[in-house]
Amino acid sequence: MSEPLLTIEDLIVEKHKESKVIISRLNLQVASGEMIGLIGESGCGKSMTARAILNLLPGQMNAKGKILYKNRNLLGLSRQEHRKLLGKEIGIIFQDYRGSFTPFIRIGKQMVETIQVHNPLSKNEAKAVALEVLAEMGLEAERVYSNYPFQLSGGQVQRAAIAMSLALKPSLLICDEVTTALDVMSGEKVLDYIEKMSKETGCAVLMITHDLTQAYKRTDRIYVMEQGEIVETGTPEVIRCHHQHPYTKKLCGCLLALPGEERRSEPTNEKVMSI
Repeated sequence: MSEPLLTIEDLIVEKHKESKVIISRLNLQVASGEMIGLIGESGCGKSMTARAILNLLPGQMNAKGKILYKNRNLLGLSRQEHRKLLGKEIGIIFQDYRGSFTPFIRIGKQMVETIQVHNPLSKNEAKAVALEVLAEMGLEAERVYSNYPFQLSGGQVQRAAIAMSLALKPSLLICDEVTTALDVMSGEKVLDYIEKMSKETGCAVLMITHDLTQAYKRTDRIYVMEQGEIVETGTPEVIRCHHQHPYTKKLCGCLLALPGEERRSEPTNEKVMSI
């Protein structure tokens, strides 16, 4: 693995008044060009980890420890310094896409403005970039570009929001359950393009997901999270077939066998009853 682009050391996220720990001593690394999976059930702290990286924690929460991006501790930056990194340096694709676009401004206009804020491009150059990424998402690029968000389906708006994030070609991309609102084919196209962009640009990807099949298929390493703690880490093969932690075993046990193979299970002494 190359030098880590993002290193999280002993991250603690807690609520001020309740002294309730949401994330406990979390350690994680992502290198340039690497796709890392962060898996676990809902409420385990995956999305809160992303919000800590982005400095978007709710007001009643605070973070301690270190979040090093290119050897700069993000927790030590002012809000203004942190905001300068978002978009071009650190991109985010949220599960809830509805706030990505202003309802009564055309998709294309919003995309062009966003691209131009982060890149010294003319309007025509920015439009060409926007149309390219919209097409890569499997959308009718010209139509979506000209439409308002309310004229599109939820899945189309979601893919347009993903396209806008990818158009900036960030150094670090955080994907928070990006395929939840998409059908299988659309989700595969989105993930294919994210993977392609990562290989071409060296973008590091932190993929937060509950879809174990996608984590096994797409990632280089996987971190397993339970109740705010990383309980196991390893390659997809290790996590899937040679896991050690009981929680990982429970997670993997929920996954049906992939096509063409038998489901892996622990040996049992019970006799199989034939009917």
